[in-house]
Amino acid sequence: MTFALDPGPLGPAFDHACRRLEQARFCDALWSRRADLWSSDREVQRRIARRLGWLDVVDAMRAHVPRLRDLGQSAAHAGFSDVVLIGMGGSSLAGDVLRASVGAAPGFPRFQVLDSVDPDAVRAAMARAATTLFVLASKSGSTIEVTTLAAEAERRLEDAGIANAGSHLLAITDDNTELHRRAIARRFRGVFVNPSDIGGRFSALSLFGLVPAALMGIDVEALLASAQAMAGECRATDPRQNPGLALGAVMGAAAAAGRDKLTLLMPESLGRFGLWAEQLVAESTGKNGTGLVPIVGDLSDAGRAGDRAIAAIVMDGGDDPAPAARARAAGVPVVTLSMPGPLALGGEFFRWEVATAAAGWLLGVNPFDEPNVQQAKDATHALLDVFTTGGRWPVAEPDALVDGARIRLTAAAKDGIGRLHPGDYFGLLAYLPEDRRFGPTLERIRAGVADRTGCATMLGYGPRYLHSTGQLHKGGPDSGVFLIVTAEPDPDLPIPGAPYSFGVLEMAQALGDFESLDGAGRRAAHVHLPRRDPVLLQWVADKMLSVG
Repeated sequence: MTFALDPGPLGPAFDHACRRLEQARFCDALWSRRADLWSSDREVQRRIARRLGWLDVVDAMRAHVPRLRDLGQSAAHAGFSDVVLIGMGGSSLAGDVLRASVGAAPGFPRFQVLDSVDPDAVRAAMARAATTLFVLASKSGSTIEVTTLAAEAERRLEDAGIANAGSHLLAITDDNTELHRRAIARRFRGVFVNPSDIGGRFSALSLFGLVPAALMGIDVEALLASAQAMAGECRATDPRQNPGLALGAVMGAAAAAGRDKLTLLMPESLGRFGLWAEQLVAESTGKNGTGLVPIVGDLSDAGRAGDRAIAAIVMDGGDDPAPAARARAAGVPVVTLSMPGPLALGGEFFRWEVATAAAGWLLGVNPFDEPNVQQAKDATHALLDVFTTGGRWPVAEPDALVDGARIRLTAAAKDGIGRLHPGDYFGLLAYLPEDRRFGPTLERIRAGVADRTGCATMLGYGPRYLHSTGQLHKGGPDSGVFLIVTAEPDPDLPIPGAPYSFGVLEMAQALGDFESLDGAGRRAAHVHLPRRDPVLLQWVADKMLSVG
């Protein structure tokens, strides 16, 4: 794995960032787990110390390799047609990266990731329940999405005549969580207890990433060897020779220079890696009014924007992607990361974790907390309580109606959701299935905004983004303009044992995030479609985003 940097206008800021890291002896302090790097508060330091287990994760995971190998072979020979990983954010994104970039080996079951409570997405993922192994992944063991989806999986298994539903269930969680206890009581096929000192978004190389890898027949030892090699290189005290610290210095320098839109460009086969890096960077740095805005999948001309820096990943020493080459020619700083092959993802996971820890320090934030994430969760629970009691949502009348679509604006957006200014970014947040019906329409809306305004754009699916970029939206710089999209499910899907459905839960999450954005003074609109119609979505979005 190699690292090439053309700092362009970032040269002086990059040198300054490297000097700061050297003067602080950041590398030695990081590997010594010096929590005081990021905070002088003793209680905060104690919480940070409980999240630094990722530094030694390779050594911790080697002891699990024989069991992981046996797990993969057992699943391959048990007659399962599918493995469905149920998790949110850091609990599922690494598995999704490996699914898309490496894939299941011949003879192993199809592998899917379910990180949505959308009724259509749930039905699609659980269509073959009788021959599916469901993997429930949750660090806390009580994540509402995982809990409700697990209940639906068990119901479908029982309806399919599976005498012991636990034989089709596997858990990955921390010790003594609700999920851990349930897995033992219900005699799950397997229970994998992860080290508790590894935070969710830093858990790619822990059991949260390696259990899915084993179930796909991926060479776990090769992933760990790649990570081990990168960890060795990341012990270099000179930031310019340290692949993790050098990337972190680029990130910190970019933010200091006003280039806080970190655009990630990579081959299509690595596209899901962008979502993993997006979560890591956004949730770790986006707080206290600062942070890096990771931009994934935006193919607009970044070369004309003065607020961009680019990280390009190439395979086997290939050339930069065309957008990166154009941006480089226009003077945009570009860092190129070269991977020898997909199993080198182990090293890339580790490189980006070190880089993010360093970038957090350079930005003056604690990269191991997520202070604004709980706001949306609390709002969701409060809305669910009100809805289940009174049967209606406690929301104000819409600010506008467009062809049956109900539109509400936050107080900060009353002057027009379409008014994006230089340095802003647009976030399209869709509570819809990530499928062929809506995906192209959402991408067209996003591309239209980018072409018209020149602003960076991002596309997030709810509730996944709540566990990812949601922290940045509310806690990061006030430069985001957001459009939340929901649509009536037809039909809805009840949640076993719950007084509300998956459609109601999805709506509560969207409304809760809208309230949280409003409370944070952000510019946002929520459009609720009366039916699931991509043509209607495009029409309404065009009318809304033409304002201003």
